[in-house]
Amino acid sequence: MNRRSLRLAALPVAVLLSLGVAACGGDGEDTGSETSTEVSGDLAGAGASSQGAAMAAWIAGFSSVAPDATVTYDPIGSGGGREQFTSGGVQFAGSDAYLDEEEIAAAEATCGERGFIEFPGYISPIAVAYNLPGVEKLNLSPSVMARIFDSKITKWNDPAIAELNPDAQLPDLAITPVHRSDESGTTENFVDYLSKAAPQDWTYEVSGDWPASGGEAAAQTQGVAAALRGGEGTIGYLDASQAGELGVAAVQVGESFVEYSAEAAAAVVDAAEKVSGRPEFSYAIDLPRDTKEAGVYPIVLVSYQLACVNYDSAETAELVKAFMNYLVSPEGQNAAAENAGSAPISEELRTQAKTAIEAISAA
Repeated sequence: MNRRSLRLAALPVAVLLSLGVAACGGDGEDTGSETSTEVSGDLAGAGASSQGAAMAAWIAGFSSVAPDATVTYDPIGSGGGREQFTSGGVQFAGSDAYLDEEEIAAAEATCGERGFIEFPGYISPIAVAYNLPGVEKLNLSPSVMARIFDSKITKWNDPAIAELNPDAQLPDLAITPVHRSDESGTTENFVDYLSKAAPQDWTYEVSGDWPASGGEAAAQTQGVAAALRGGEGTIGYLDASQAGELGVAAVQVGESFVEYSAEAAAAVVDAAEKVSGRPEFSYAIDLPRDTKEAGVYPIVLVSYQLACVNYDSAETAELVKAFMNYLVSPEGQNAAAENAGSAPISEELRTQAKTAIEAISAA
């Protein structure tokens, strides 16, 4: 078996999410989850910063049913998480995009011949957030949004924006579009939406690296949020849980404008199709970004959980299995929803995830 030992990464303490970062679920009472209380040991993960608030809730809740286990998570971004996981630097990862062919090969080289598991565990709207005092509501079409982020529409009182917002007092103010500077699954999901919903206005290749020139760049979800709050006239994309007091645009879908919500985000995921030709325990999906169905919010981030099927020790395998089972349980999903505003996964997605999780064992 071509297999390398998984090693714990030397993660910086300042950015780790650990058992002490959140109190939810940590009162020591049995939550009714299927997670075993017998597991112990240390478990390190890294990845999507969009999952940060949810991961804090999962780790804290897991501590109530597995007090002898220590779980940490470094929210370094999806690209960094995938790199650490596929190189054996961490035992699990969170990613806002499923593995590509090169990453699949690397994961299989690290995890061994039985490969890896990959399933959606976190579903959240991507908010198109803006800082424009005096404008409480903002409607945007896919075309206008694409041209704003491509620096083709540069003033807030541009006729194309005004036509969609006849009741708004739009200022004669420069637009500063804010995008991620690091490789990001949030970027990949947002660019995928633009390319499918406004293909004539957004012709860039879909990837986790921001493709257009202009605007302002910021690292990770927290950096984008800080940049948006730091200047009037800014607009950017970020996990909806981090939008806070910023204004958030309603997105045109068909003939109506849809505001983000967990329910509207879940609706587009329910209509998604499983990606064919993937490894046995990959449950990657493609979202219908160009939907015209009323009440569906199409700018959705589906964040995946990554783990190996085989680990070097039974203790590690059981710990990974227990944590992943808690993460997808109704208790875990509800904890994430309360802490991060995410949409709980459906029973169908939970069944698929548990099929993958149950395959985890010691080599």
